[in-house]
Amino acid sequence: MNIIFEHLTKLIQMSGLANITPGNGVMILVSLVLVYLAVFKGFEPLLLLPIGFGAFLANLPLSNVVGHDGLLTQIYNVGVNTEVLPTMMFMVIGALTDFGPLLANPITFLLGAASQFGVFAALLIAVSLGFSLPEAGAIGIIGGADGPTAIFTAGKLAPHLLGPIAVAAYTYMSLVPLIQPPIMRMMTTKKERATEMKQLRQVSHRERIVFPIAISIITALLLPQAIALIGTMMLGNIIRESGVTERLSKTLQNEMCNIVTILLGASVGSTMEAANFLSLSTLKIVALGLVAFSFSTFGGMLLGKLFYVLSGGKINPLIGSAGVSAVPMAARVTQVEGQRENKHNFLLMHAMGPNVAGVLGTAMAAGVLISLLK
Repeated sequence: MNIIFEHLTKLIQMSGLANITPGNGVMILVSLVLVYLAVFKGFEPLLLLPIGFGAFLANLPLSNVVGHDGLLTQIYNVGVNTEVLPTMMFMVIGALTDFGPLLANPITFLLGAASQFGVFAALLIAVSLGFSLPEAGAIGIIGGADGPTAIFTAGKLAPHLLGPIAVAAYTYMSLVPLIQPPIMRMMTTKKERATEMKQLRQVSHRERIVFPIAISIITALLLPQAIALIGTMMLGNIIRESGVTERLSKTLQNEMCNIVTILLGASVGSTMEAANFLSLSTLKIVALGLVAFSFSTFGGMLLGKLFYVLSGGKINPLIGSAGVSAVPMAARVTQVEGQRENKHNFLLMHAMGPNVAGVLGTAMAAGVLISLLK
């Protein structure tokens, strides 16, 4: 009987029930909330679902998908720590991005730049809260609402904070429809939101080919630290725009995009283990991420209102909110808010200009921070 009792005791001690912690329980609930938002609310499901379920698996007691030999940990070490997956994602983004609206209205470059305000505002606040300058720079980049850039920057400046920074960046990207509209309505009048904009001009094939080449050269000369991101993005874009590599373009836009999204999301989610994630530092990072994102929206909207005044009421200030890098969700939110006030208002293509400019702006801001703080 004693032998049977000892074996039963050992079996119980090796079970998940005996090894689950309160922290695991909290993080399992958090992960299921993320899954709920993705499945039932449609909040950026392609990102939030793999992140949420990756976090769920990581917090199951005695889970063997994380740890030294765990599958998700191996993917994280090979793909995220080496920055391979973030740069591959930028190649995918380039193949998915139409820079036509930006080229048709180059002034929207400035809206993408203004939307980096939150990056540097959060950096200053983070330093005041006790983070080092490199850590603060990595946290601030969350304000660009660009997951791959946040991962890339954190890997360079603060690898030990990469997990919470990546999760915060992807989570706020998915929550754009909740975070931005109140700020947009607070900063604009009904008349401003109802402003209709004239149709954009057609952009030539030559312009579309010259653009990625020119941007790569300018980046390499001025911000070489950002060329890994912007250069791969431009590679994906010229494959898209060349007209002679349709197979490669489709592969990037479909198979490559899906594979990288699954691997990046699930492996980043696996870093949300209770032992690492439930800390005061993580809570500060999550809070600072919201501050950064809100300030970035504010910065873009502020310049958008200035453009409205200078143009004599011809530029809808709502497009300034699309200057963050959450492509194309931020542009869609602009479209929805514009049509809420005027059903004949079609702002999507106008908003795509600052939206893709924001991707470039965030990558350049990351290059500046890496150059100065590394």
